[in-house]
Amino acid sequence: MSDRFPDFRLGKVLATSFTGTLSERRGNAVERIPTPQRLVDWLSVSGLAVESCTTAQLERAWELRESIHAAATAAARRDPLPESAVQAINDFSTQGRAAAILTPDGNRQWRLGSASSVEDALGVVAADAISVIAGERDGKLALCASPTCQAAFFDTSQSRTRRWCEMNTCGNRQKKARFNAHKHENPGSAKRAQ
Repeated sequence: MSDRFPDFRLGKVLATSFTGTLSERRGNAVERIPTPQRLVDWLSVSGLAVESCTTAQLERAWELRESIHAAATAAARRDPLPESAVQAINDFSTQGRAAAILTPDGNRQWRLGSASSVEDALGVVAADAISVIAGERDGKLALCASPTCQAAFFDTSQSRTRRWCEMNTCGNRQKKARFNAHKHENPGSAKRAQ
């Protein structure tokens, strides 16, 4: 999470962080980029600063996000990738004109080409999704164990057995629910623990 935007769930993988801009998909969904300005904010904290965004570009971003989520979910389940999602991801990837540049301190940074550069930024996100879904990175795609979340995330833990998209949100909520259920099943155990 960013200090400036604590409601953004920012992970280390750009593509799955982008799909996390719609959370609680199977519960009361929370749209974290409901306006063009919020997409500008998310892109900025993700290292893809753009000047502005239109409503049409926001709608295209939602299309890419849902295509990545569909393909990542299928990949995590080892199901065939949805053709429409693959086509959309490929289209976004080829439409962007971003270039990777090396900074003086040895890091990769993205240089976006066009004036508003939203398309370039979305192209970077799509290319990142291709890299993750194609299995080019050390880790594996997984789905959050929370029944209301089911977010796709990239597990880079040593054992590759991570269960939650984020321990601070979904993991804690599930642990609290288990604790409360156990407390209600065994009311005397809570008194003995005090």
